[in-house]
Amino acid sequence: MRSKGMLFTRYWLPGGIAVAGIALIAIGHAAYSKSTSAHSLESATGVALLIVAVIVWMINWMYRLSVRSNVDREQEDRARAEFERTGRWPEDDRPAPRDGAS
Repeated sequence: MRSKGMLFTRYWLPGGIAVAGIALIAIGHAAYSKSTSAHSLESATGVALLIVAVIVWMINWMYRLSVRSNVDREQEDRARAEFERTGRWPEDDRPAPRDGAS
């Protein structure tokens, strides 16, 4: 089961930042320069918040990939240790030949 803090960090935090960014873009009427509107600062801040939301989400995603690769690496190390001890991979049904014959 996932903890509430983990769910908040993975999904609610970047989602909240993105919603705030979209709201600021709407408040600024999607203006992009001072010559077109006095609300361009709100729009620019909204775009920046959208970028921050993507960055937060990607950092969480990369962290999860890192943890998953460490688990895979540990499983591979256990499988290699089992092979060294018994001469066969844990998922194989038949033992590997020890004399080098195929």
